[in-house]
Parts: sequence; structure tokens; C-alpha cells
Amino acid sequence: MASVDECREALHRLAAQLDAKAANVDLDRSLVCRVTDLDVAFHGRLTGGRLVDIADGDDPRAKIKLTATSGDLVALLDGQLDVAKAVAARRVSLSASPFDLLKLRKLL
Repeated sequence: MASVDECREALHRLAAQLDAKAANVDLDRSLVCRVTDLDVAFHGRLTGGRLVDIADGDDPRAKIKLTATSGDLVALLDGQLDVAKAVAARRVSLSASPFDLLKLRKLL
């Protein structure tokens, strides 16, 4: 089990990785990441292949929703857990429109 700070840091590491890739992905969506075992959430915005405005708290209107335990979230964001396998095994829930999911594949 990871701490709230470890989850927050993992999201910021992901943001830095996306900035380094500078992937020009035509996607401008709100994002929420819910951590079930810690009962916390983080929200931000995916825009132009970058993750920006990361903050604590839920966003019920977010267009992209990621739900996981703290350990799975950190492993996923650190590249130790494959996204497709985690979703297939129901360790991670990813909710978005089909078109957004296709665009997300380019980022992950």
C-alpha cells in the first residue's frame, strides 16, 4: 500500500514523463484519479499530450476516470504494471469515451 504522498508524486512523475515525450496528441480532457484504498482523489487536465494542473480532490465531471488502489496506481504510473493487463485483470478501472481511449494509447 502506497501513501497519499507517493500517489501524488507518481502523478507528478507521469506529468514530467509526458512533458519529456512532448507527444502532440489532440486531447483536451479533464481527468480524475481515484485511489480506493486511501479514499482520496486527484484531478488534472490532459491537454496536448501533457498532464497539467494536478491537484488534490475529486472532479465528478471529469471526462477520463482512473480508479485503482494506491499500490496499483504507483506501479502503473512507474511503468511496472501494464495498463492493458491491469484493466483486463480489473486491477485498474479506466473510464473514457472510445475515441479518448484510442488517443490515450498514444500517451501510455
